[in-house]
Amino acid sequence: MQRQARLAEQRQRAAARQQVAAVRRAEQAQRAAERAQVAAARSAQADRKRLEREARAAHVEAMQARVESLNAELAEHYAELDGLLEATLDVDDYVDLEALRVTAQHPPFPRSDLRTPVPAPAPIPEPPLPVRREVAPPKGPFGRKKKLAAAEAEVDRRYAADYQAWQAAMDSLPARQAAQAAEHAELERVRLQALAKATAQYEAESAERERAAREQNDELDQLIAGLGYGTVEAVQEYVGIVLANSVYPEHFPVGHESEFEPATAELTLRVTMPGPETVPTIKAYKYTKSTDEIGETQLSQKAAKDRYAGIVHAVALRSLHEVFEADRRGLIRSISLELGTETISPATGRETYVPERVKSIETCSGRLSLASFG
Repeated sequence: MQRQARLAEQRQRAAARQQVAAVRRAEQAQRAAERAQVAAARSAQADRKRLEREARAAHVEAMQARVESLNAELAEHYAELDGLLEATLDVDDYVDLEALRVTAQHPPFPRSDLRTPVPAPAPIPEPPLPVRREVAPPKGPFGRKKKLAAAEAEVDRRYAADYQAWQAAMDSLPARQAAQAAEHAELERVRLQALAKATAQYEAESAERERAAREQNDELDQLIAGLGYGTVEAVQEYVGIVLANSVYPEHFPVGHESEFEPATAELTLRVTMPGPETVPTIKAYKYTKSTDEIGETQLSQKAAKDRYAGIVHAVALRSLHEVFEADRRGLIRSISLELGTETISPATGRETYVPERVKSIETCSGRLSLASFG
């Protein structure tokens, strides 16, 4: 699947580069035309005619670049459709089922933050023991003794108040420390509870991923064993895997259904593809200078019919090729192919399925022969 996707991506990139270059040239020409028109509008009368001619020339160049871009896009579209068969020839369509084994992929634990304990708070320090201040000698020649006594009384009063506050702080310190420890313990309890819940959920999801991987691998073992015995279910499932790897353009989806008959080793394969109305019938885009319009030239009815018939043949051959190439065990000896197109009925206006029959048989030499192509 990856190889086919890479091949398809390489082809798409090459075509996309051409289209991007054409679009870029068209945009550059358009911008030049707009600049010329603006300059013409702003110019003096003497330069107006010259600038108008330049603006017209730039506009023509922009329109021609637009046509080039449209034709490049159309060519890319046709190249994808015309190369449907070629796209698969360089790809080995065999699917190694052992490569489909899976291993459960577990994302990182989403709450790793909960594995870190809540940091312990800094201990509440003991308040410093108050210190009695020294009394400064009173100033002045009179009443020194009285002033000194009053000052010492004030210092004693303040010291007593400070000591009382210190004692109250010391008395409340054990309770404050206990409350701090309790708060930290509560935070730790909440963290551990959340961690346990997140861990249980992560382990349950991991167990489910492991179970899903084991179940898928068990189904793969059953498919491999069934394919070894050539059971109907295993052959049909393997064919489904092979054809699911077939990469078609997004604008041209193709679907497959199959049934295997072990008695005759014949695979009945039903392929659905878009109807002819989904394929463009435009031959090319062309710019007409006299009318300043971009027109379309159409393919002839025969050319359009032949192109779609080629697409139908390519899808049929591609489907047969992919199944036979992938069947290395040789379990499938023939394929009865019904290729149907989903189209709009002109009578009813509703979507309808139009089947065609193709019979493909693998010869002893390993080549394919086609018969009764409808």
